[in-house]
Amino acid sequence: MSAPDATPADRRRWAQYLADERAEGSVYRRLASRKQGEERVILEQLAAAEGRHEAHWLALLGGEPARLPKASMATRLLAWMAGRFGTIFVLALAQNAEGRSPYDSEAFATPAMRADEKVHHEVVRGLAARGRRRLSGTFRAAVFGANDGLVSNLALILGIGAAGVSSQVILLSGIAGLLAGALSMGAGEFISVRSQRELLEATEPQSLSGVRLPDLDIDANELALVYRARGLSEEAAADKAGLAIAEATAGRIVSRTGAIDTTHEVVGGAWRAAGSSFLFFASGAIIPVLPWIFGLTGFVAIAVALVLVGIALMATGAAVGLLAGAPPLKRALRQLAIGFGAAAVTYVLGLVFGVTLG
Repeated sequence: MSAPDATPADRRRWAQYLADERAEGSVYRRLASRKQGEERVILEQLAAAEGRHEAHWLALLGGEPARLPKASMATRLLAWMAGRFGTIFVLALAQNAEGRSPYDSEAFATPAMRADEKVHHEVVRGLAARGRRRLSGTFRAAVFGANDGLVSNLALILGIGAAGVSSQVILLSGIAGLLAGALSMGAGEFISVRSQRELLEATEPQSLSGVRLPDLDIDANELALVYRARGLSEEAAADKAGLAIAEATAGRIVSRTGAIDTTHEVVGGAWRAAGSSFLFFASGAIIPVLPWIFGLTGFVAIAVALVLVGIALMATGAAVGLLAGAPPLKRALRQLAIGFGAAAVTYVLGLVFGVTLG
C-alpha cells in the first residue's frame, strides 16, 4: 500500500513514525526480557503491536527508506533507560509517551492504530501501577524524609544566618537541626507503625480454642453474635455458627472466629521504619550544611547551599513526577518553588529578628 502521490513532508513524517515505532518495540522487547510470567507476555504483545504499526508505515513508504531518521529524543531516552534502570521509571515514561500519540491528527494512520495507542496507554499505565504499588511505601518514606530534611534544615540555616550569627553557630545549628529532625522523624515513625500494628492486632479475630462449642446453647446460638459482629448477615452468621458447632461436636477444631478474610498490609516493622526515616531525613538535612562543613563562609556558603538543595529538590520532584506519570519538569519546579519559598520566609524572619536584636 504505497502512496506515490505523497508529498516529501508526508514521507519524512512517515519515516519518523517508522523510526519511533521500531524503537518503542525494541524498548518493550528489552523490558520483556527482564520479566517473567504475565508481565513478560504483555510486554511482548505490546512489542508485536508496535511491529504492526511499523509495517503500516513501511508499506506507505514502499519499503525501507534510504535514510531513516533517528527516533525522537523521548523514545531514545526510554531505550537508554531500559538498558540501565529498573522497569518502574521506564514504564512511567512510556505511559507519558503513549498518552501523547500523534495518530489522533494523522490522516494516514488507520482507526485501528489510533485505538491501539489508546489501549497501549492503559496497558502501560496498569503495568506501571504494579511497580508503583510495590515501591510506594519505601519510595514515599525516602522522598518525604529526604525532602523534609532538605527544606527544614535549609530554612533553619538561612534564618539563623540572616540574623547575623557566626559561621560556627550556623554549622552547629545545622548539625543540631539534622540530629533533632532525624531523631524526631525516627521516633514518630516508630510510634506510628507500632501503634498501627497494635490497633490491627486488636481488631484481628481471636482463637476459640478456649471455648467448648458443643456446650453452647444451640437455640440461643450466641456464637452467631461473634460472626455478626465480624460483618456477616444474621442468616449467614447463624449458618456459620451452626457449622462451627457441628464441626466441634464431631471433634474438629475451630481455630478462629474470622468470618471475613481481612488482610492488613503493614510495610516493615517499627524499628525498620524508624531507622529508614532517620536515615532519609539525615541524608536530606546534611546537604544544606555541607558548605560550612567544608569551610565556606558568608554569602558563598549560602549560595552553594542553595544550589545543592535546589538540585536535590528538583531531583526528588522529577522522580515523583516520573513515577506518577506526570511531566517531571513541572513537578521538579514545583518542588523547588515550595522548598525555596519556605526558606525565603525564614530568611526574612531572620533578618527581622536580627535587626530587632541588633
